[in-house]
Amino acid sequence: MIKKLVFAAVLGLVTAGLGVPATAQSARVDLDAVRSWNERALNAVRVTRSSDADAARLYAMVDIAMYDAVNGIAGARSRPQRAPALVPGPGPRDGDEQAAAVSAAHAVLTRLDAPRAADYDAALAADLARLGTGHAVTSGAKWGSQVGERVVAARADDGSTPVESQPAGAGPGVFRAAWAGTQYRHVRPFAVADPLRYVPGPPPALDSVAYAGALAEVQVLGNAALPAPDLLATFQFWSLPAGSDQPPGEWLRIALTVAASRHLPLAEQVRLTALLTMALSDTSVATVATKFTYQHWRPTTAIREADTDGNPSTTADPAWTARAGAIGGTPEYVSGHSSYSGAGAAVLQGFFCTDAVPFSLATDSAPGGAARSYPGFSAAAAEAGRSRIFGGQHFEFSNQAGLTIGRGVAGETLATRLLRGAGPQHFGVCPL
Repeated sequence: MIKKLVFAAVLGLVTAGLGVPATAQSARVDLDAVRSWNERALNAVRVTRSSDADAARLYAMVDIAMYDAVNGIAGARSRPQRAPALVPGPGPRDGDEQAAAVSAAHAVLTRLDAPRAADYDAALAADLARLGTGHAVTSGAKWGSQVGERVVAARADDGSTPVESQPAGAGPGVFRAAWAGTQYRHVRPFAVADPLRYVPGPPPALDSVAYAGALAEVQVLGNAALPAPDLLATFQFWSLPAGSDQPPGEWLRIALTVAASRHLPLAEQVRLTALLTMALSDTSVATVATKFTYQHWRPTTAIREADTDGNPSTTADPAWTARAGAIGGTPEYVSGHSSYSGAGAAVLQGFFCTDAVPFSLATDSAPGGAARSYPGFSAAAAEAGRSRIFGGQHFEFSNQAGLTIGRGVAGETLATRLLRGAGPQHFGVCPL
């Protein structure tokens, strides 16, 4: 009831004293709704210091709500309609799509980030005021709010709460600390049928040559005692610790940047971000399940206790310290940064039918706030994955396994979700 009263008050602010017809206003006004409301979601993650899995879930819910709100109206006007992500249409045939998008995002964020609800209310009022008065804006906004509410209700029992933990392990090869967030291994997916099918086989055996080679690599490249400013800067650029927008957030920012540079229409923007964030969230499930299953030790412990691994080709260094300065807070196998990057790059490649889309990015943890430029999505994903070895946080086999998880989830998402009943599915014409 309180939320309905707030929404009514917001609409009252919009309609008071504004005499420009909504259809005329909507034709002239571009709210950049997808970017502005995703920026608010990114900031919510920063302020609340969300985990990567919690962040990915929030982004998915915001972007699914915007997609379903816009798609419901577009589908009521023309056929063939694209499939909904979570909330089926039809929406109001004469509804304003921008009003629907901002109202849907608002409905999600006010419920998932209640302490900042007043800020979201003010932002929605400003957006709707720019669109003007009239039935189109009012009906679009009402529909969008309903969609957002339904998205939140549909995910209330998805398994993301209560928080579960895995106890600390012991012995060679085992991660030594307890860690929280393990309930995500059972979270209901947004896009794929079964995220657990992407859980890989085990890491190399401790007494194998493959393991010895991977340990030797990180023992050098990730060693804090060996100065390497370039390696440190790359690690820091992609480190994205608590208080940042997290790795899923950076791939969302990349999508927003490229969408803006290509001037995607609203319907394509919301489809891109919905596909991306659904894949990123489902990647969390497979990643957490893998970490929970194998509970593999981090390089710092592995190197310091290499004399216990039964491998004649490894050498212990009890004083070894990771370039990152910390051991790492979750089991090592697989690298979550890598799995999110594999998913993000693959969705963007599939959506645009090419990897050759240059862009620049300054991550939340970029040293000095300096941006880096990339010739395409795979180059950024490769660097993000390797950064974890440079920081002494992961082995290369965990980087590769993570990238594979993400690509698999992305591939299924693109092949099965938000499809049109007939005609081309992707943006542009993909080569055969």
